[in-house]
Amino acid sequence: MSETTHDGAVAMSAPPSPDEGLTPAQLAQKYGLSQSGARPGLFEYVRQLWDRRHFIAAFSSAKLTAQYSQAKLGQVWQVATPLLNALVYYFIFGLLMGGRGSMSNDVYIPFLVTGVFVFTFTQSSAMAGVRAISGNLGLVRALHFPRASLPISFALQQLQQLLFSMIVLVIVLLGFGHYPSMSWLLVFPTLVLQYVFNTGLAMIMARAGAKTPDLAQLLPFIMRTWMYASGVMYNLTEQLRNKHAAEWLINLLASNPASVYIDLMRYSLLGHGFNHADLPPHVWALALGWALLVGALGFVYFWKAEERYGRG
Repeated sequence: MSETTHDGAVAMSAPPSPDEGLTPAQLAQKYGLSQSGARPGLFEYVRQLWDRRHFIAAFSSAKLTAQYSQAKLGQVWQVATPLLNALVYYFIFGLLMGGRGSMSNDVYIPFLVTGVFVFTFTQSSAMAGVRAISGNLGLVRALHFPRASLPISFALQQLQQLLFSMIVLVIVLLGFGHYPSMSWLLVFPTLVLQYVFNTGLAMIMARAGAKTPDLAQLLPFIMRTWMYASGVMYNLTEQLRNKHAAEWLINLLASNPASVYIDLMRYSLLGHGFNHADLPPHVWALALGWALLVGALGFVYFWKAEERYGRG
C-alpha cells in the first residue's frame, strides 16, 4: 500500500498485521506461548518431580555431607547429637523424675533411644522444611524446577540421617538383650509411613516459612511441646493411667502422629519390653491415615503456591 505525503512524495505503509486486535491471551494461544513460572497442573507437577528424582537424591546427599563439614568429628555428629540428647533425658526424666516407671534399665534405655531417634526424624524434617524455600532463595530465583523438590529432598536427607542412627540403635538393642525377631520387619513399613508424613509436614512448613520467615524462630518451641506430649522420654499411656486420666484422653494423646510412629517403632524393636497394650487402638490405621492425610494435604497445599515462591 502507498500514500502521498504533503510534499508530493510517495511513501509506502506497512500492510495491516494479521495479529491486529488480538488480546495478549489470544496471541499467546496462537503462538503456543505460556506464562513464565506459571503453576503446572497437579499431574504434570508430579511428572516434573519424577523427572528430577536424581536431582532430589543428589541434593539431599550433598546437604547431608555438608551439614557437619566444618566439625572435626564430621558425620559422627549425625549419631552423637541424638545420643547425647538421650543421655540428658535419661538423667533428668529416667533418674531424677522417675519417668521410666516400672521399666528396668535394660528396657528403658532402648525405649528412650528409640523415642529420641524417631522423634528427631520428624522434628528435623519440620525444621529443615520451614527453611527449604526461604533459605534457598538464590537457587529458587536462578533456576526453573518444581519447588517441591526442596522440601522433599530435605525430608529425604533426614531419612538418610535416621538410617545412620539406626545402626547405633541396633547396637544399643543388642547390648541390652533385645535380639532380632520377626517383629523387626515392621520397622520398614513404619519408616515408609513416617517418611510420607514427614514429607507432607515439611511441605506445609516450607510454604508457611516462605511467607512468614519468623516461623523458623517459633517452630523449636512448638516442636519441644510436641515432644513432651508424645511420650518420647516416658511411657505416655502408663503415666496417664497412673494419674487416672480418662480413657478417651489417653487415646487422644496417644493418637497424635509423633506418638503413633514412636510407639510402632518401639513395638517392632523391643518385643516384650513394649507390648500391644501400650499401643493406641487401631494403631496401623492411624499410622496410614496420618501419612496419607498429611502427605497429600501438604503436597497440594505446597503446589497451590508454586508460582509465588521466590517472588516479593
